[in-house]
Amino acid sequence: MAAVMAEAAVDTPAAASATRWEAVIGIEVHAQLRTASKMFCACSTELRDAGPNSHTCPVCLGMPGVLPVINRRAVELVLATGIALEAEIASVTRWDRKNYFYPDLPKGYQISQYDLPLASNGRLTFDTSAGPFTVRIRRAHLEEDTARLQHTTDEFGRRISLVDFNRSGLPLMEIVTEPDVRTAEQARRYAEELRLLLRAVGASDAEMENGQMRVEANVSIRPAGAEAFGTRTEVKNMNSFRAVERAIAHEIERQTRALEVGEALVQETRGWDDVRNETYTMRIKEDSDDYRYFPEPDLPPLRTDPAWLEAIRSSLPELPSARRARYVSALGLSPYDAAVIVADQAVSALFEDALAAARSQAPGVPPASGVPPTLGGPPTPKALANWVTGEYPRIVKARGDGGRASGAQLVRLVAMVEDGRLSGTNAKEVFERHVETGDPVELIVSGLGLSQISDEVALAAAIDAVLAANQGAVLDYRTGKQQALGFLVGQVMKATRGRANAGVVQRLVRQRLENEA
Repeated sequence: MAAVMAEAAVDTPAAASATRWEAVIGIEVHAQLRTASKMFCACSTELRDAGPNSHTCPVCLGMPGVLPVINRRAVELVLATGIALEAEIASVTRWDRKNYFYPDLPKGYQISQYDLPLASNGRLTFDTSAGPFTVRIRRAHLEEDTARLQHTTDEFGRRISLVDFNRSGLPLMEIVTEPDVRTAEQARRYAEELRLLLRAVGASDAEMENGQMRVEANVSIRPAGAEAFGTRTEVKNMNSFRAVERAIAHEIERQTRALEVGEALVQETRGWDDVRNETYTMRIKEDSDDYRYFPEPDLPPLRTDPAWLEAIRSSLPELPSARRARYVSALGLSPYDAAVIVADQAVSALFEDALAAARSQAPGVPPASGVPPTLGGPPTPKALANWVTGEYPRIVKARGDGGRASGAQLVRLVAMVEDGRLSGTNAKEVFERHVETGDPVELIVSGLGLSQISDEVALAAAIDAVLAANQGAVLDYRTGKQQALGFLVGQVMKATRGRANAGVVQRLVRQRLENEA
């Protein structure tokens, strides 16, 4: 019966359409680079709490007669990203003018790169639900950002547009893929992995919610097995990874429905409406010829010295993919745990700090300064991973930041749980207090009176009191209701404020109930 139902499902119109058509997707990402000044002038890039047009100068305002000066650090960050993407680095590159007229472009053109990008022919591999997937990187190049338009109404209720030039001239890296992506999930996972890489190399903070990473997708549909591309649509205004996946999935479905009924598609730019869950027409899409690119006459060609590239290459940190692989192969973590740790910078930093503290306590290794040895040896990487993938993200989410957590103190905390000096429940309270204050965990345990009670004599009085007050549960257990044991143990834990060793309590309560039956 199940096989018949499965065959019937394949015959549905949606399933049939999925087998007749194939999506072809290319991704463009604009990432604001982590520099102190703008791309071609000395204006600050720190725009938080800045008033409109307060971080501007004649250069980024496009005044006549001014000349741009290249930001060396911005170039280095693009080169570092290109190397991390296994791309070819150009020995000579140049700047181009991309010409178009819009209120957010003061000069009437944008300084960018066209046929000679800094990096090209790279690749990025990441995991999907169907397994590892590799996307080819066509190019990564530098350009300047535009100003920001703000649409509002005046005191008479008329719609007006204001221009804030603070963003004008910020250094942007544009990373363009080949049209290798086939599903909305692949697009989302590519964007997530690229952000991890950008943060790892220090190129960008890549905060989508703050506009530091903007993802755009070129989506087209063609008959399955065909080689020619269909009519493409550029999808913009995707402000989260969830929006990237939903917008592309919607656009694939929209184009498929249109082709199914014989409707002609047009090349256009469409925006994503996160409230209505659909794309909408913004304007007819331009081709590169419409921008009339030509070499920028005010900037000389840029040459990348081999020694400069080698210095950048040697300074690169461990990349996210390599770190995940190390956690799995060398530390024995699950792929899930490894992915969770690497996906968050605060979590990853705490885990690495804890690993270093634990390694310093291994046999034959001199202890690190200020890190006293644990009683039963250091915790395993898996035990530490359980805390940094579970309790720590919960605390960070509630606080809004990583607090003052110390890897060495996390090692102490986990060791106290493992050697029976602290219950797991109380350990969570201690850890949260440590993240908030940075105080040593032993000091917090002592101050809160939370050290675990394992001494049988010390527990006897609490057990006696619980059994005397719960004769009904005692009778239930003695008449065969085993679940009554858990209730009685829970009452002892409650009476000791969670300080009692649950294993010891369970053994003692069972002994009392069975010996006195």
